[in-house]
Amino acid sequence: MAKRCDNCGKIPQSGNNVSHSNIKTKRRFKPNLQNVRHQSADGTVRKVTLCTRCIRSGAVTKPTARKVVQE
Repeated sequence: MAKRCDNCGKIPQSGNNVSHSNIKTKRRFKPNLQNVRHQSADGTVRKVTLCTRCIRSGAVTKPTARKVVQE
């Protein structure tokens, strides 16, 4: 899974772990990415990788549930 949001382009950032004795070691802050189904304007449905902020803000249109016809 790519570590990039398909909508906003958010990628991992770097920073430091800081110990009690103020020793700094490198670390990575990874975005919270989820695979969701997205329905585009023409009606096609595909899976995209989005960060949770894009999902929460409504940047993705989730497809409606299909109706099951019982005979």
